[in-house]
Amino acid sequence: MADIQPYKIEVSESQIKDLKTRLSLAKFPDELDGAAWDMGAPLADVKRLAKHWEQAHDWKKAESELNKLPNFVTHIQCDGFESLAIHFVHIRSKVKGAIPLLWIHGWPGHFYEGAKIMKPLTEGGDGVERPAFDLVVPSLPNFGFSEGPKTRGFALAQYAETLNKLMLKLGYNEYVTQGGDWGTHISRALGHLFPEHCRATHLNMDTADPPEFFTNPLLTIQHAMLPYSKREKEGRKRSKWFEEEGRGYNLEQSTKPQTLGYGLSDSPVALLAWIYEKLHDWTDNYPWTDEEVCTWVSIYWFSTAGPAASARIYYERQHNTSPNRPKNSLRQPDVRKYSPGVKLGYSHFPMDLSVLPSTWIRTLGELVFQRAHKDGGHFASWERPNEIVQDLRDMFGKGGGAFGCVKGATGYSQ
Repeated sequence: MADIQPYKIEVSESQIKDLKTRLSLAKFPDELDGAAWDMGAPLADVKRLAKHWEQAHDWKKAESELNKLPNFVTHIQCDGFESLAIHFVHIRSKVKGAIPLLWIHGWPGHFYEGAKIMKPLTEGGDGVERPAFDLVVPSLPNFGFSEGPKTRGFALAQYAETLNKLMLKLGYNEYVTQGGDWGTHISRALGHLFPEHCRATHLNMDTADPPEFFTNPLLTIQHAMLPYSKREKEGRKRSKWFEEEGRGYNLEQSTKPQTLGYGLSDSPVALLAWIYEKLHDWTDNYPWTDEEVCTWVSIYWFSTAGPAASARIYYERQHNTSPNRPKNSLRQPDVRKYSPGVKLGYSHFPMDLSVLPSTWIRTLGELVFQRAHKDGGHFASWERPNEIVQDLRDMFGKGGGAFGCVKGATGYSQ
């Protein structure tokens, strides 16, 4: 298709020089004696990373690695909005009957977060017992190397509409999704709005409300009568920590993203600290290297829409009032009437932001797969890629709850 073109990431030398200059002129705050991660990203860590970013990190080397992926770009237009150039990675498996899988990142992630699962999902498997996948990994609008809208109101429904139109343009009339963070919410929106195309979703972040008697009487009784398991008790503690100590970023990005944006756009150190705090706090002792962190944050700094644009999804989700579009995270107690036939799978990781009881998750729809892992955090595809790959194969393979949910998995040939 003429409108689908190969894409090469090309950051100019002047952009790189500007970044290095800003880092060299950075002014750091002081720090209280005994300050630790509970007060935010420690001064010593941010100084070390800023120095590495300025003096040792080679963006062009990182860029070369990113360009080894099959990157593409195409224009997608949502109803009522301007056309946007959407960047995505598209890998077609050579395994017959491969399942089209749309992998959706969140914040502060990006398309590169899915890099570790790309090869095993597309190359491995036999098509039945261990299925392979055609993989589509987009940069969401306002993220990475996709453009962002210039008008207000681009909320969850528009993110879902963009990705559904992308999959249809690639020739996938039916597909499945995988995601965490915003990938969870956008996957749910796809299931609600386009159930004839989005046939199943596998998620790795818990988002659900407690069961209510008039909509889920049996689950409500089970929730009231059965004690929490050890996993669920620890999960409630983790969720409580996040609600009380970890949601400040969410409140700011949901209410005043423009004000925050001045710091994120002008200061690479501000952007680094803002994101690095989450990379540390939201993972399960993942051993981040300085190179990983600097490449991760560089994708935000050099992003097409700019470092501040990604925060807008929070505001737009919170303030979207269109009566015909979903407002927030689409957590209606009984979603079967909203997403008929859309199968649902969950992988639970104990150090995610929200770790909920199983009875809550079972309110969300036709739950056909659920697995609790002993470790891992919010960025599951990066932290625990083997677990995500195995869970997808078990959910969609022969004997799995979503086996055969996608018919005619052919797709556009590049």
